Amino acid sequence: MISYEVSIGLTILPVILLAGSLNLTEIVQSQERTIWYVFPLLPCALIFFVSMLAETNRAPFDLPEAEAELVAGYNVEYSSIIFAMFFLGEYSNMLIMTAIITVLFFGGWLPFFSFLN
Repeated sequence: MISYEVSIGLTILPVILLAGSLNLTEIVQSQERTIWYVFPLLPCALIFFVSMLAETNRAPFDLPEAEAELVAGYNVEYSSIIFAMFFLGEYSNMLIMTAIITVLFFGGWLPFFSFLN
């Protein structure tokens, strides 16, 4: 699991260097002045996306859980609200990761062609 966080951290570094700040608002504002960072940093965006899929256990990285899905694991042991809390944690992690990739590479809250001003 540590390898996914390392690759995510290393792909964030070029964004920080281009923006010149760790502040997410300033990263979005620097994309407004120039261009979305997905275009010059496409390999970093792809590595971040693949690492994001692996971190959130989405396909095709869900094979370790899928082997014993029906007869073992937390799906059988927990029910009701505890099971709902596990899934709430997984889906909130996916929501946060998509928000991070949007802010870092796709201009955050900016309109689609705001860099053409």
